[in-house]
Amino acid sequence: MNYTQNKKIMQVKVSTLVVGVDIAKNKHAARSFNFRGIEYDKAIFFENNEAGFKKLLHWIKKVSEKENKTDVIVGMEPTGHYWLSLEEYLRRKTDFLRVVVNPAHVKKSKSLDDNSPTKTDRKDAKVIAKLVIDGRYSVPHIPEKEYADLRVAMTHRERLVKDIVNLSNKVQQLIDKYFPEYSTVFKKWDGKASVAVLKELFLPELILEKTEEEIVEIFRKGANRAVGIKRARKLKKAALSSIGIKEGGEFTRFELRNLLEQYELLNKQKELLEEKVEELLENMEEAKYMESVNGVGLITVAGFIAEVGNIKDYDHPKQIQKLAGLNLKENSQVSIRVKPE
Repeated sequence: MNYTQNKKIMQVKVSTLVVGVDIAKNKHAARSFNFRGIEYDKAIFFENNEAGFKKLLHWIKKVSEKENKTDVIVGMEPTGHYWLSLEEYLRRKTDFLRVVVNPAHVKKSKSLDDNSPTKTDRKDAKVIAKLVIDGRYSVPHIPEKEYADLRVAMTHRERLVKDIVNLSNKVQQLIDKYFPEYSTVFKKWDGKASVAVLKELFLPELILEKTEEEIVEIFRKGANRAVGIKRARKLKKAALSSIGIKEGGEFTRFELRNLLEQYELLNKQKELLEEKVEELLENMEEAKYMESVNGVGLITVAGFIAEVGNIKDYDHPKQIQKLAGLNLKENSQVSIRVKPE
């Protein structure tokens, strides 16, 4: 895979038809050029469905035959997720080289032709094609098979973790409002004994109605091991001097129970997902090597492979560095001065 700009420019030969596609949600625009940037035929618009994709292929075939082009490069701006369907369709149906251009480059280049940054579908398709001709593109790493499964799984896990954190924050907000002293008894509200208390009691006035022995029984409903009478006594003492809000308690308990149910459900889903991720990694040779490094865990390995894909698709380590934004360079202006002794 080419990774220097010179090699990218050399990909665009006399025999190459460069197609720039401006991606949208429902209808895309495409324009075609030769290696010098001279346009062929008229721009076409095609819908984001199979019929539209077939229309694009028919148009590319017609222009290629007319202009005697044997190679095709299709450049796209990765707009949201709408470009992925077209990329996969082209990957499965053709041998075209599919590349993407940086949206920031498209934005900066718009005014070169007409001195106007105004966006139009036809204009953007031309700008994209010109960037490809100049070698300002990258080849997307679209995972396949188990690598595609892993990326979907880790994306889903990321959403689950985000939702779990949001729910945890909401629970903590309710505790801070209605029973701020609760954290002096349970440092972490999501412990099993703590969750049992939050589900059944939570409000200071309800805790005060229970005896220490009854509170211990509630502890035991959640915790595998017995939580002692001292913790129950400490909880009642905290409830006795609580400065928490008194109004709206009934529906606050209802809200809290709903939040806790959602929290538990999402955590179970995350655990099941991580089990499936572990099964996926068992069949990946690179995962075994990475996990052998001290301090590198399963989730770290899964996240890396999900983002990078098959490492065999890369020709040079610098490609992965650039993908991660770690293509660092030396600052030659920095100098070190040593004070004389």
